[in-house]
Amino acid sequence: MLLKKQTVWLLTMLSLVIVLSVYYVTLDPNQGTNMATTVNNESNEAEEQGADGEKQQDAGENDAETGEKSSTKEVSPTGSDQTFETMRMEVTDERNRLIEELTIRLSNTELTAAERDEANEMIKQLRTINQKETILETFIVDMNFDAAFVQADGEQVKVTVKSDELTKGQTNDIIRLVFDEIPDVENVTVEVKQAKSSN
Repeated sequence: MLLKKQTVWLLTMLSLVIVLSVYYVTLDPNQGTNMATTVNNESNEAEEQGADGEKQQDAGENDAETGEKSSTKEVSPTGSDQTFETMRMEVTDERNRLIEELTIRLSNTELTAAERDEANEMIKQLRTINQKETILETFIVDMNFDAAFVQADGEQVKVTVKSDELTKGQTNDIIRLVFDEIPDVENVTVEVKQAKSSN
C-alpha cells in the first residue's frame, strides 16, 4: 500500500513538473515581465504617495538609499538578458533531471538504508545549490548589473555578469558575496559579458 502511495505521489509530482515546464516554455517572456513591471510600478506609485509628497530627483539615489529596485530586475534574478536566462534554465533542467532520477531510484524497495540516505542527501544538495545560485544572482543583479549567471560546480563557482565594465571593487564584492553564501567554495571566477555588444 505504501508503494502505491509513493507511486501516485511521484506520478503527480512528475505531471506537475511537466505541466509547469510546458507552461513556462509556451509563456511569452514579455507578457510575464510586463505584468510584473505593472505591479511593481503601481506599488512604487503607492509608496511615493505615502511619503507626504516628498520626491527625490534622482531615481538612482532612491534605489541606493532604499535598497529597492524599480525595474524588472526584481522579476528575474538573472536579469533581463535572454542568454543568461537560457543558461540558468539549462543548468536548472539538468539538476531537475538528476533529482528526478534520484527520486525514481528512491522508489526502489531493494535499496539499503545507506543508499537511500545517500540519494536523499544528493537531492538535498542539488536543491540547496539551485537556491543559493538564484539568491546570488538576485544579489548580484541588485548591485546594478544588467544580468547575472552563477554556476556552482563542486568547490568552484563561476559568475558571469552583463555590464559595460567590471571594476576590481565590484569583482571583490561579488567574490565576497559568493564566499558568504557558499562558504566551502575554494575558487571563484568572475567574468563580464559586455552589455553593449549584445544589443
